Amino acid sequence: MESSFSNFMSFPHFLAASACVLIAFFGYYFFKPRCIYLIDFSCYQAPDFLRAPVSNFIEHLTISEVFDQESLDLQHKILERSGIGDDASVPVTVHEIPPNSSLLAAREETHDILFTIVEDLFSKHKIDPKSIDILVSNCSLYCPSPSITSMIINRFGMRSNIKSFSLSGMGCSAGLLSINLVKDLMKIHGDSVALVLSFEAVSPNGYKGKCKSMLIANTIFRMGGAAILLSNKKQDKRKAKYKLQHLIRTHVGSDNESYESVMQQIDEEGLVGVALSKQLVKVASKALKINVVQLGPRVLPYSEQLKYVISFIKRKWGKHKEVYTPNFKKAFEHFCIHAGGRAIIEGVEKHLKLDQEDAEASRTTLYRYGNTSSSSLWYELQYLEAKAKMKRGDRVWQIGFGSGFKANSAVWKCISEIDSKERNAWSDRIHLYPVCGDASSAMLLS
Repeated sequence: MESSFSNFMSFPHFLAASACVLIAFFGYYFFKPRCIYLIDFSCYQAPDFLRAPVSNFIEHLTISEVFDQESLDLQHKILERSGIGDDASVPVTVHEIPPNSSLLAAREETHDILFTIVEDLFSKHKIDPKSIDILVSNCSLYCPSPSITSMIINRFGMRSNIKSFSLSGMGCSAGLLSINLVKDLMKIHGDSVALVLSFEAVSPNGYKGKCKSMLIANTIFRMGGAAILLSNKKQDKRKAKYKLQHLIRTHVGSDNESYESVMQQIDEEGLVGVALSKQLVKVASKALKINVVQLGPRVLPYSEQLKYVISFIKRKWGKHKEVYTPNFKKAFEHFCIHAGGRAIIEGVEKHLKLDQEDAEASRTTLYRYGNTSSSSLWYELQYLEAKAKMKRGDRVWQIGFGSGFKANSAVWKCISEIDSKERNAWSDRIHLYPVCGDASSAMLLS
């Protein structure tokens, strides 16, 4: 009698327990973090008539009669050592004598780059502009009103309830910062499609003074931009190229040396420019080290992590001078290092103990396209695709640096078969790269 009563009383408890399990299961299913898929991306390719060969660049600076001889000689010297080739381009307004740095020139450059790459992406995938739920743009120095995202919304007739964000002042690392923003937004907006636009306007940012640290920016920045299409819809996995696995952001701006390493300022003559500190590579290495410490445990095999821990302990005991640098090639098949300049690429190579081959995409991007700011990482990824290096299952590490000072990392996993014959910003000349066998290759590969 008591046994029957006990069994009878346990049935409601069984139902309650079952209900809890089902609620937990469905709660996890519906509210677990959704995967972020990179459907595709497009990089701007300037027409050939906008190319600025180094010799023409120097001639143009001389004829414009803006700089004294000392400033001209310095820029010439920097250009020769920059690792930038003759195919890198500047806007048509910069080809003018004197260069046109007006608001209208900047707006025309923005329209030319962003309208072109967005149209390319939309037409390729038959995207209805009204299907875009989130729109994020990043441009560090050019911040117009109406905003850049408003330009895109107006041009393509996007819907009125789109969530749009225009980021400025974030430097060359803003491309990955924009991806992070989309990632966070997609945590609360399910079944969303996002468009990220990364570029920097060259037209309004030329420096015309004599300050050496501010003349460097004149020589390394070139025309470029990228449009990236992202989704967290499960059905989009079938057509996506990559899946986002990790995104780590590091900001060391609390340190004055880091904060002042890349800064827009006014010189003694009242002219505005971007000053690059001599400590820039040191600052970048410091920020990268902090970033890697956070990323490492997420991506490295346990064997590499153990070697690092053991060497760290031995160093504390005075038995080792250096801490072991993990072999990141056991975690990644490809590396995309921000093409900010030869010194930055070489600095990352040295810090991570990579081979020159590992930075091929970065060096080649710097050579052909110059420093295109936040979009450089996407040119590098397209290079890997065009070279048929990217395979299904491969992991690629994007490393971005920017003023502030910031170091950002994104890890993508290739989830589809990449067609190397697909048209992109490298298709017309991919057979020419990497450059080898001539003087420019010595510059590029040294």
